Amino acid sequence: MKHISAPSPATSRRAFLQTSATVAAGAALTGAAPFGVHAAGSDTIKVALIGCGGRGTGAAAQALSTAGPTKLVALADFFPHRIKNSLEQLKQRFAAQVDVPAGRQFVGLDGFRHATEAVGPGGVVLLATPPAFRPQHVEHAVAKNVHVFMEKSFAVDAPGIRRVLRAGEEAKKKNLKIAGGLMSRHSQPLEEAIRFIHEGGIGEVITIWAYRMHGPVGFTPRTPGMSELAHQIANYSNFTWLNGSFIVDWLIHNIDVSCWVKNAWPVSVQGMGGRQVRGEPDQLFDHYAAEFTFADGTRLHAQGRHINNCYDFFGCQVQGATGLAILGEGQPRPRLFKGHNPTSANLIWSFKGEAKDQYQVEHDRLFDAIRNDKPYNETERCCKSCLTAIMGRMACESGKLITWDDALASDLELAPGLDNYTMDSNPPVMPDAQGRYPVAMPGTTKVL
Repeated sequence: MKHISAPSPATSRRAFLQTSATVAAGAALTGAAPFGVHAAGSDTIKVALIGCGGRGTGAAAQALSTAGPTKLVALADFFPHRIKNSLEQLKQRFAAQVDVPAGRQFVGLDGFRHATEAVGPGGVVLLATPPAFRPQHVEHAVAKNVHVFMEKSFAVDAPGIRRVLRAGEEAKKKNLKIAGGLMSRHSQPLEEAIRFIHEGGIGEVITIWAYRMHGPVGFTPRTPGMSELAHQIANYSNFTWLNGSFIVDWLIHNIDVSCWVKNAWPVSVQGMGGRQVRGEPDQLFDHYAAEFTFADGTRLHAQGRHINNCYDFFGCQVQGATGLAILGEGQPRPRLFKGHNPTSANLIWSFKGEAKDQYQVEHDRLFDAIRNDKPYNETERCCKSCLTAIMGRMACESGKLITWDDALASDLELAPGLDNYTMDSNPPVMPDAQGRYPVAMPGTTKVL
């Protein structure tokens, strides 16, 4: 096998940012000169929700549940019925904190601009649209001096990752706060378990397995009169240009947790995947297996499957020199064992007590940072986790060995010109005469 030169623990922060800055030259954000934007403890923080599906509505509820006065002032979504449903749900719980008249309910692809401007400098936007739109929306929020909560995933390709990274650096200059929706990083049980591992509780970490295996991802058939673009956005989990694939948008949490455990980022990945059972007219592989290699030669195996009547497991297993950990998303009460058999007799640590809702904690920390002017910017870590998942998709779809540096430097866009799409645009993938969409073919598909 050809030797792969590797950066120090999966690329230093400086090298990572230098690379992204170099390949994204000319894409600088516009905006005001650096300044501090924060609310005093008694100030009302205005909030806008952009992307009004279930996760977005949940994020809005969590933002409105943080300490100190908050007010939801704008909603934006591609679909008017999602705005209506989200508004009704939020009014039931937070009637006094919701002030979204018809004039601040924005439908369409440009609604994010109006919603961002509605909160104004020092406000907060909650970005929960399909991930393909995340780079443009983050850039616009930072340009308008608005704090950001961005739901995962953070981009679907390397050009998008570089855009978000640049926006994050600009946010630091402006003292804007950015939080990312990798909520496992805000789970007290997981924080304690990983601290125990980092302190040597199971010995040196040798191998990590990240799993997400369950039933099929849902699909809603196109209704009469619905545009192709609307159909794909409504089924964004099924189209690679919108969500980056199952391994990116669904496995990202446990890939992130695994890299947190390892305290490093991978330098290369190879993998496989395919579409063995799935019959729905979309682009999804129904199984993935990606083998990531770290700079020290240790491995992370990420396995995803969404097929009925199969063995299911959702979580991570960490094999150390002297013990085993079972943790991650899907495992709310992490456990550590001596040896490598997870029996009750071998249990050496488990979380005790009641943990706070990790989804709420991530918002509590963001709004506390805004009110008390604390440094808070999760952009770089979120982008590294997302790039790790993206390079996993690249390897599985192409059958090639993909390095971190090659993945980050890639100029391949899954939706070229997306920033200029209108409601009447055709999406970047279209069905053939039989209603079938293009599906990646290992050995043939180009990913760099």
